Amino acid sequence: MSVLEAVVLGLVQGLTEFLPISSTAHLRIAPQLLGWGDPGVAYSAIIQLGTVAAVLLYFRRDIVRLAVAWVRGIAERKPFGTLDSRLAWFVLIGTLPIAVVGLLFKDAIENQLRSLYVISASLIVLALVLWLAERRASHQRRLEHMSLKDGVIIGFWQALALIPGSSRSGSTLTGALSLGLNREDAARYSFLLSIPATAAAGLFELKHVLAAHARPSTLSLVVGTSVAFVSGMAAIAWLLAFLRSRSTMVFVAYRLVLGAGLLVMLGTGLLHPYAGLGNGESGSHVDPQAKLEAPR
Repeated sequence: MSVLEAVVLGLVQGLTEFLPISSTAHLRIAPQLLGWGDPGVAYSAIIQLGTVAAVLLYFRRDIVRLAVAWVRGIAERKPFGTLDSRLAWFVLIGTLPIAVVGLLFKDAIENQLRSLYVISASLIVLALVLWLAERRASHQRRLEHMSLKDGVIIGFWQALALIPGSSRSGSTLTGALSLGLNREDAARYSFLLSIPATAAAGLFELKHVLAAHARPSTLSLVVGTSVAFVSGMAAIAWLLAFLRSRSTMVFVAYRLVLGAGLLVMLGTGLLHPYAGLGNGESGSHVDPQAKLEAPR
């Protein structure tokens, strides 16, 4: 992997991780259009650490406040006594579904489900679900109105993001909007909920990548992660400002166009559904032709 590839992939990761348009989809499509191999699930998970760092820095005051409240709540035996302690528990409990499902279906998520046909279907289906949530949502509830049940429900919505093309941000935003949260609070909670899952995935994959014989260079990992951090910070600030006064319909339209365009490119042979897929463990590439001969 060249430094240019690392910069482009880091930029794609940072800009698309927090927008409800699926970073996985873009990290699968962009390299193939540019004639590069798929970086693999492991590399993608590692450069996600850059976007995790962006969330940690951007919401550092919120995170410290929630952590202190969580510890204090346990010490005082009032775990749900304050809003901050409740939110901390909601984030922890809401992370369990994606952790369990991710471990159970790890192999399928890293291989078969990364087909561009699956990704195009996810882009379109989740766009329609997000549109429906926008249409029916009250947009009246705030974070202080959330209950433990809400936290669990949004956690299960986050688990849908394990289907490539769904978008972790998109699925959690959809779940939060369907529960009546206003757009800005829904996005803010989505960012906080992303921290445990993406950090754990990145650190888990980092161990495998560093131990593998065939892997991207350390320079590529550092450059990709750094670029993802900077672009991720910009994406967070932009999305929060955008959702204060606008709906998510622009993302619905983008997902529909991208999903339909992807089907056209697959149908015309411009893109191939399995071409260049990595093995998901070390991020190394397999023979694209072998993947093309797999059943569709």
